[in-house]
Amino acid sequence: MKELFIRAISGLLIVLLSIFIISKGGSLLAYFIFLLSLIGIREFYRAVENIKIKPVKIIGYISCVGFLLNALGIKWVSVSLILFFAVAALLTTLVFKKDIKLLDIAMTLFGIFYIPFLMQHIIYLDGSIYIWLIFITAWGTDTMAYLSGSIFGKNKLCPQISPKKTIEGSIGGILGSVLLTLAYGIYYQLSPIWFFLLLSFVASIIAQIGDLIASKLKRITGIKDFGFIMPGHGGILDRFDSILFTAPLIYYMVNLL
Repeated sequence: MKELFIRAISGLLIVLLSIFIISKGGSLLAYFIFLLSLIGIREFYRAVENIKIKPVKIIGYISCVGFLLNALGIKWVSVSLILFFAVAALLTTLVFKKDIKLLDIAMTLFGIFYIPFLMQHIIYLDGSIYIWLIFITAWGTDTMAYLSGSIFGKNKLCPQISPKKTIEGSIGGILGSVLLTLAYGIYYQLSPIWFFLLLSFVASIIAQIGDLIASKLKRITGIKDFGFIMPGHGGILDRFDSILFTAPLIYYMVNLL
């Protein structure tokens, strides 16, 4: 009971903080995403060190700074330039540092794509009413899946990856995402509404896949949580793992519309 209370309070605080920062947008949002990216990539690099992989952390951190500059509107700092720098710097490191292996380089680059690159898509929707769909679908899915699984869960979804997740919880998460999006769509008169309901359905599935990917990474690296910054939830990656995947999906689908 105490653990559930701590989890609820911690989750509520991060939700309220996110709502405040997103509503303000601009440079505040850019610095917020930068902080999340920096902590997240640090958590990831520390995790893979458990399986004797030595990522070139400094290049990952510099890439996060590059994404921040891009978000702040520094025109010459493009995403393609950031990724070129990362690849070139990592390959140069591979040549001149004898103790660096190809797997270390690959995992460093994977961390850059997995965390700051994907998270950057939140900023691309800054100032748009569609930015809230990222969090409605991701956190709506997480919350409803947790509640549905706790009440109705009987059949395991992926027991080898995440033993606590159930099929009933997964279905509840999808329904929660669709219903919340329906309410949001009606309030803001989003059109065509069928498109956003379909988007919320797909986003919920993608959010759960993102969650399972994080769980798989934790099992591979032999850790329970990526960090401890959020009591009851773990680290930044433990709380934002689903958002890493819903943010690009919402951005590209909205732009397609």
